[in-house]
Amino acid sequence: MVRAAHARSEVKRDAKPAARARVDDTLAALADPTRRAVIDLLRRGPQRAGELAEALQVSAPTLSRHMRVLRKSGLVSDEEPEHDARVRLYHLQPQAFASLRGWLEEVEAFWGDQLAAFKAHAEQPRKRRGS
Repeated sequence: MVRAAHARSEVKRDAKPAARARVDDTLAALADPTRRAVIDLLRRGPQRAGELAEALQVSAPTLSRHMRVLRKSGLVSDEEPEHDARVRLYHLQPQAFASLRGWLEEVEAFWGDQLAAFKAHAEQPRKRRGS
């Protein structure tokens, strides 16, 4: 069991740098509570920048900085509706969470293996000293 966990950790270390960078970008983007709130709002559906700023009670420039980070990380995309180039409509990109989900599954599996090995060790009958 411990060997399997060790092998899994070796696989993680050898993971492609691009995959690690995507996880890093995603975690950095989600580190800010305002950006997490944007993600929560966009889970309900696409929204305009003004609607997001109003719901979060932040200024347009502040929201713009947060949205730039979310776009760069790939978590959010935007479009300009044909009828009004002044408006940006933001969409959540759920597929961008795939790298993070994969990394979390690897971490969970590692700790699951570690805890199972510890449980097996703890449940072994103890040998008495001097027996």
